[in-house]
Amino acid sequence: MGKPTGFLEFDRRGRPGQPPAERIRHWDEFHLMLPEEERRRQAARCMECGVPFCQSGVELGGMFAGCPLHNLVPEWNDLVYTGNLDQALARLTKTNSFPEFTGRVCPALCEASCTCGLNGDPVTVRDNELAIIEAGFASGAMRPRPPKVRTGKGVAVVGSGPAGLAAAQQLNRRGHRVTVFERDDRPGGLLMYGIPNMKLEKHVVQRRVELMAAEGVEFRTGCDVGRDLPARALLAEYDAVILCCGAKKPRPLAPAEGVQGAYFAVDFLTSATKALLDGGTPISAAGRDVVIVGGGDTGNDCVGTAVRQGCRSVVQLEMMPKLPDARADGNPWPQWPRVCKTDYGQEEAAALFGADPRRYQTTVKECRTDESGALCSVVVVGLEPRKENGRRIMAEVSGSEEELPCQLLLTAAGFLGPEDYAADAFGVGRDGRSNVSAAPGGHATGVEKVFTAGDMRRGQSLVVWAIAEGRAPRRQELCLRARRNIKAPWFRRDPKGRKEEIYVFYHRLLRPRGRF
Repeated sequence: MGKPTGFLEFDRRGRPGQPPAERIRHWDEFHLMLPEEERRRQAARCMECGVPFCQSGVELGGMFAGCPLHNLVPEWNDLVYTGNLDQALARLTKTNSFPEFTGRVCPALCEASCTCGLNGDPVTVRDNELAIIEAGFASGAMRPRPPKVRTGKGVAVVGSGPAGLAAAQQLNRRGHRVTVFERDDRPGGLLMYGIPNMKLEKHVVQRRVELMAAEGVEFRTGCDVGRDLPARALLAEYDAVILCCGAKKPRPLAPAEGVQGAYFAVDFLTSATKALLDGGTPISAAGRDVVIVGGGDTGNDCVGTAVRQGCRSVVQLEMMPKLPDARADGNPWPQWPRVCKTDYGQEEAAALFGADPRRYQTTVKECRTDESGALCSVVVVGLEPRKENGRRIMAEVSGSEEELPCQLLLTAAGFLGPEDYAADAFGVGRDGRSNVSAAPGGHATGVEKVFTAGDMRRGQSLVVWAIAEGRAPRRQELCLRARRNIKAPWFRRDPKGRKEEIYVFYHRLLRPRGRF
């Protein structure tokens, strides 16, 4: 470790942000970078623990703790402290394909498991990560590195979200010909249109896409596989197809169906970003009373977007009870802290309207319209936890109805898995949650040459998990199994001593000595 007493000498200092009243006037990112000397102090707080939970990525208490990418956090923190940013960049990009994304939008599972956080403030791991990658781009160290040898095999990646981009990057670097198909007009998927610009500026996504294109990845936009392009065409042209279409089927809100003025959150956020990039008229909250159903990250993004568009008021409804402000006894470190957090959008609404926009244990019961059929108000109802047939449910509280003015209702209640047509086009199976089913512990579907990764396989999740899915070595190995002449079996013993066959894949031109 660079400074054994760093965590005792230096206090945590995150990236400073503009005040809410100032940042709601624009759509740019509002967190600033720390000076290099202060960043080195923050990296010096890393203790290089004997057991670095920050990079563990293990399930504890029903939730994951630590980084799913198993980032080498203590190593590059030490390199930042000693000023070796080029080496820190090399260690960071060894495990993380896109630190510029996770450094901005990841909830920092690593920091929640940091040993410094047990009795104090955790290390600023996410901010350090972002500083490393941005320094790499600024210095020119992040330059195209196309593979020197091509294998002659082709892989089609359907979907250009974080999972699809990660899969494309890794397979291209192994020498395969990779084509990414995206139905929207720009690559990036969730990164481009699902996350507002003030959280992730779109030139950051475009910068990475251009770098990948310079390395040999081909991007085809405006191509909707399963509709514009039949599945059989991809299976005939490519040695493997990877479905990374995300989990984009929104969960409907029954009272809002067919109501003029009610939209899904993803459509609202997409229209706002498209208007910012290309002009035009978005679904606008300007001058309207806005009600958002859903208390998660997407709901918070809707709050921040509505505030910037000039809404008259905003209310965010959450069905579940408010989480405690501090850890409960049954939620010890290093588990993910189940505590109430106030995000940027809620901070901005509170600063603008004088109160936190969130209302807990509440949902919409009825939508009311005016003579023209446009939404004018909603009736909300309180909820309380009850047990029904052995299950805990949130039931309506009789007599708790209340009418709220509302001309724009946004549903941000999660997703129900991937859209049907893409999965149906390839004939892949579905699991009980409607996600595309894959082999246990792997990514192969029941259809030859077809694989899946990201939210399409695991359900709605985090960007960091999507990147981890796209990078999964097991998936890359399975993709190459389509060409049987390049697999070499070997054996190992599993933890219980049982013999387990493992396939290691290689190409004689790319790896003359065999395994990679």
